Amino acid sequence: MRIVHFGHACVLLDTGSARLLVDPGGFSTGFETVQRLDAILVTHQHPDHLDLERLPALLAANPGARLLADHASAELITARGLACQSVRPGDVVHVNDSHVQVVGGDHAVIHPDIPMIPNVGFLIDHGAFLHPGDSFTRPPGRIDVLGVPTGAPWLKVSEAVDYLRAVRPRVAVPIHEAVLANPQMHYGLFEKLAPEGTTVRVLPRNEQVEL
Repeated sequence: MRIVHFGHACVLLDTGSARLLVDPGGFSTGFETVQRLDAILVTHQHPDHLDLERLPALLAANPGARLLADHASAELITARGLACQSVRPGDVVHVNDSHVQVVGGDHAVIHPDIPMIPNVGFLIDHGAFLHPGDSFTRPPGRIDVLGVPTGAPWLKVSEAVDYLRAVRPRVAVPIHEAVLANPQMHYGLFEKLAPEGTTVRVLPRNEQVEL
């Protein structure tokens, strides 16, 4: 299997029989020019995994590509007038001769006050590659290559290490790393979840600020 990582959660998988693009989101770049796709797979609706603004052009450039997404993302996509197949854990989809098994079900907990959303993982060709989305989904069997989440508001590095040890892939490919260089996501959570009366103030570097 040949893999291209377009940053963060977006990867292109060439299985030899199908070209699959997973999670074309807002923190990823370079996937916009990809052509000859057989399918586009979306794990969940968060903008860093699903860029609804760039998706129409990607589909237009790949008119033969099937679009598969969890049911909540599929609703958002079809509301834009785009064709999308909703998938749920347990589903199996064949793209040419490639076997795509849908696993998982729920997004990892970010904070108890934030509602849970659906999240599916995609297990390609009976364990050749696993993309878990935003979760620590345990696969049903052996995994050759694992896309291992690296940094996220829902993730501690110790948990990622434990997940890596539990899955025991032949190769681990770090993904979901962009938040380590883009702290705005974390700042936004502080602002959203801060107690009443607390203001979150991000200070500019090397400047004196009176508070």
